[in-house]
Amino acid sequence: MATNFAGKKILILGAGVTGIAVAQSLSKRGAEISLADDLVTETAGFTVAPTKSFSAENFDGIVISPGWKSDHSLITAAKKYEIPLFNEVDLAWQLRGELVPNQRWLALTGTNGKTTTVEMVTAMLRAGGVSAIACGNVGTTVIESVESAEKYEVLVLELSSFQLHWIREATFVAVSILNIAEDHLDWHGGFNAYAQAKMAILDRASTGIFNGDDGEVVSRSANWQGRKVFFSLDTPGPGEIGVVEELLVDRAFVSDPQEAAMIAEVVDVVPTIPHNVANALAAAGLARALGVSHESIRQALQNFKPDRHRIESIYEGNGINWINDSKATNPHAAAASLMGTMSAIWIAGGLAKGAQMAALVKRCKSRIKVAILIGADRELIAQELRAHAADVEIVFIDTPDSYQRGGSDNSLMEAVVRAAKARATTGDTVLLAPACASMDQFLSYADRGERFAKAVVKEHA
Repeated sequence: MATNFAGKKILILGAGVTGIAVAQSLSKRGAEISLADDLVTETAGFTVAPTKSFSAENFDGIVISPGWKSDHSLITAAKKYEIPLFNEVDLAWQLRGELVPNQRWLALTGTNGKTTTVEMVTAMLRAGGVSAIACGNVGTTVIESVESAEKYEVLVLELSSFQLHWIREATFVAVSILNIAEDHLDWHGGFNAYAQAKMAILDRASTGIFNGDDGEVVSRSANWQGRKVFFSLDTPGPGEIGVVEELLVDRAFVSDPQEAAMIAEVVDVVPTIPHNVANALAAAGLARALGVSHESIRQALQNFKPDRHRIESIYEGNGINWINDSKATNPHAAAASLMGTMSAIWIAGGLAKGAQMAALVKRCKSRIKVAILIGADRELIAQELRAHAADVEIVFIDTPDSYQRGGSDNSLMEAVVRAAKARATTGDTVLLAPACASMDQFLSYADRGERFAKAVVKEHA
């Protein structure tokens, strides 16, 4: 992949965070930049035009932002005219060769837990004296991280299925796959294509850290020829990482796999709930792949604070805990949250993205006291509750006339919180774990979580 863009006409598909970062990077290198986006008109000093304004054959290269489908007319035209196609991660990999050739990359994917885990890995590396940053699908872009004046020794990449669909060049010291469950099926066209995109991360690595408790991960990695290290919540065998009584234990990155080394105590992981302990084991595996000591890993876990909007306690009073897990944007993540409660006033709904809700409801029905449903696909959840959990009260909250997506009015979440408060009693958890994406009613999962938190605080003021 060429990195000499001086004088080249480059079309960037997508004027979001990734597209703008690429535009800024390539324009510094003398490229003539055009941005195509049907939703954005101008941003960060670059003019943006609708996709219909461009013809692929007029460009020397096209950069595809995550989320653009391979059957888009501009992409199919580029292939027809043999116009080079680029993506941000591979461009960053090429720039790494020029700017920080000794920089090492770790990568992680999965349906859920990605952000928490890459941030754990980064904290572990830093505790071990390694300059590192989490990037990719979280925080800063990969290309910005490569170009940073910090000249990081290690980048820890969170990669979505959208990004993995396009990556061809980047190479990783080690990768981890946390889990694979239904998500983004509308984009990929089915579960198998989505899962294959996740597994494609293995094409660029020789060491893989795999969730041994996830059947899809185990079966789909069976024929991979690299070094496999499985982690699980059970006692680890030789070459594995796991849990023995109250300890996280390493039997993979030790001199004698017949021996076991303590990584940390289970209580060092906060919140101490099963899927978060699994995240910590995956993070420890990636950190150990780069030689970080067990002591540094434990120190990092003891000091680690989870990302906002991920099992975030907002308020506790009258024996009722109010939890913001707005980042639970698919059924798998919502199930993990619900299983961490005993009696939930569950707030859910939004855009299901093609996911099915039956398995979630069947698994968690004993934990759900009331379901408060919002958003475009709320009826999908309601149908499964009626079929499999008929005793659960279902409350629909319609969008108030005064409420506008992105506006100052917070009447939607205020109505949700009032309905939850009216039904919650001592011992209940009011849990925002929507199992759906947010963009039908909110700007993002973060906006949804912020509005929930603001409404909870107002209701208890």
